[in-house]
Amino acid sequence: MPEPHGALAQQFEDLEQQHESATLGMWLFLITEIMFFGGLFAAYAVYRSTHPEAWHNGSRHLDVVMGGINTAVLISSSLTMALAVRAAQLSKKTALLANLALTIAFGAVFLGIKAIEYHHKLEAGLVPGRFFTYVGPDLDHLQLFFLFYFIMTGMHAFHMVVGLVVLAVLVVMTLKGRLLGDFYKPVELTGLYWHFVDVVWIFLFPLLYLIGRHG
Repeated sequence: MPEPHGALAQQFEDLEQQHESATLGMWLFLITEIMFFGGLFAAYAVYRSTHPEAWHNGSRHLDVVMGGINTAVLISSSLTMALAVRAAQLSKKTALLANLALTIAFGAVFLGIKAIEYHHKLEAGLVPGRFFTYVGPDLDHLQLFFLFYFIMTGMHAFHMVVGLVVLAVLVVMTLKGRLLGDFYKPVELTGLYWHFVDVVWIFLFPLLYLIGRHG
């Protein structure tokens, strides 16, 4: 019988089996997330095809500079997250803490910029419902565009918040010396989740911010 290992849960025979099970579980979870966002993207595509002018007009009301900055911020966060995973695998505590902190900082910057964008939309009367006071052509379909905008970016922001909470937990665990060497899997799995959230934004940015800017 193998000797008990601090990083090995009782229900697994060895670390390899534990790592494979954890990775499979995360990928199954991400598949459900893909199905969720896939439904939103499909609905978006249907309404965009039926109301192209309203979609293009709505896109022109979005701040492409802020959206572009947020895209760069998230790409940078993916890099620091990957570096954090590598640091955990190599048992480099200082590098792990630094890269986790940078990832959290990038995520906070993203959410801060998104909050500013939401505030601008509120001031412009572009928030669907009783706060929609914008005056212009095709208002019903324009409001529908912004409904999709707030739902899709709002759900993405919610996933960002969840990721930041998990990253904060990883920082605490690292400070206690629990995420180094063989027990690096929580960092790796969080990295998969974080990269998924970043990829979702890579699709959201052109679909929402750029569709009305050609020509």
